[in-house]
Amino acid sequence: MNEIVYMNHRVNRTVTGPEIYQVRLIASREVAHKTMAFYFERPADFTFNAGQFIDVTLLDSPETTSDGDSRTLTIASAPTENRLMVVTRLRDTLFKRVLMNMPLETTVKIEGPFGQLTLPENAARPLVFLAGGIGITPFRSMLVDAAAQSLPHRFTLFYSNRRSEDAPFLHELQDLQGKLPNFTLVGTMTQPEHSHVSWTGETGYVDQAMLMRHLQGIDNPIYYVVGPSAMVSGFRSMLVKAGVREHDIRTEEFIGY
Repeated sequence: MNEIVYMNHRVNRTVTGPEIYQVRLIASREVAHKTMAFYFERPADFTFNAGQFIDVTLLDSPETTSDGDSRTLTIASAPTENRLMVVTRLRDTLFKRVLMNMPLETTVKIEGPFGQLTLPENAARPLVFLAGGIGITPFRSMLVDAAAQSLPHRFTLFYSNRRSEDAPFLHELQDLQGKLPNFTLVGTMTQPEHSHVSWTGETGYVDQAMLMRHLQGIDNPIYYVVGPSAMVSGFRSMLVKAGVREHDIRTEEFIGY
């Protein structure tokens, strides 16, 4: 089961009194190689903060998964958008196979929102986002929301993928730099030689040297790190060794992808 861990602790879903809705699938599209976005209707009274997530449960599924019909998925859409978008890699699992083949107008249950990985109200300190692949989803929500509301926060996103084809929302994020003056995108590809698309940005993995090339002081920002457990752990260790204080690192782990 996909599970999100915030600050290395599993979120207690009973604390916030989440709402439960039944919503219809209204669209789907491929947003990167083997990566799909699914759009659900948004209930009129459903509110959330950019960066939060929901539990999605299949109803009347033709197949039953061994670990249940529910998955935890980040809301990749912004609070200012009128549809709820979730994004997932297309792994060969029963849940994702059912989701991928789901006809439009099919109803699912959603519960939430959950999560505390949201933007701070105080915009005094710069924010640095570190994401790999599907870990971009909460940051897409935050940045689109920031542009829509003309937020004063300063953002730098380090976005790592194997190839351009594997990077969800890459072109949208590139365009967003023109709409969000305080936003800098640092994309990097670890296997650009295997791509059919030319790449002129950074290459290799995000490390301390890359951060120092693009940031004015590595220990000043607040860091947000999202992705698989191993990636989150590696980034945290790298940041601490570089002199970043533990309480300035906010993490969310995607388990089960």
